[in-house]
Amino acid sequence: MRMRKKKNLIPRLEAVAGYIIERPDKLAGSWRTGAGGAFESLWAELGCGMGRFAAQCARRHPGVMLAAVERVPEAIVAAAEKAAEGGAANLRFIMGDAEHIRTWFAAGEVERLYIQFCDPWHKKKHAKRRMTARSFLDLYAAVLAEDGELWFKSDKRELVEFTRQELLESGWELLSYSEDWHADALRPDGDIMTEYEMKFSERGVPIGRITARPPRA
Repeated sequence: MRMRKKKNLIPRLEAVAGYIIERPDKLAGSWRTGAGGAFESLWAELGCGMGRFAAQCARRHPGVMLAAVERVPEAIVAAAEKAAEGGAANLRFIMGDAEHIRTWFAAGEVERLYIQFCDPWHKKKHAKRRMTARSFLDLYAAVLAEDGELWFKSDKRELVEFTRQELLESGWELLSYSEDWHADALRPDGDIMTEYEMKFSERGVPIGRITARPPRA
């Protein structure tokens, strides 16, 4: 779905510039101490969209620095505005593509990585573009801590199964797997939903969820 152009995009971006990191590579290795405070751990979200999840997650976990990544300027400005409205001092945004993740974070620096409702790239010939293809999983494994975790959600059953297979074949340890997370007895109260998740769950679409740990060296 193509996002509409936001009015006054440039001045709006300037108004929330303090939440957007222009040179994330300069923070690699020091996100917990160099991004506005001293934090216990670093989490990242790839493809934060309009930022509902990022803003709520940051408020719920004030001791965590959350780096939210989004490539669409119209989305990131809306997400940064949510952060500013809530005064989320532990939330920062990166405008860019996931393929650059190793330049933004040092090896083993990220303790939790969220990938939620990413583009499924339905055609088989485009499988390598999926954000859970093994080439991407190798990038994630490089920046995740040894006991770090990948948290994945999607409404696309084929993508959920593809992700499960890619993780297993790449040597990741599956910690949990659910084909219908909202019907799962293990789903905790207060589970934070993205904008897409709210829309799909209201329609009764099953949400798949996987958590996994990268291969140990």
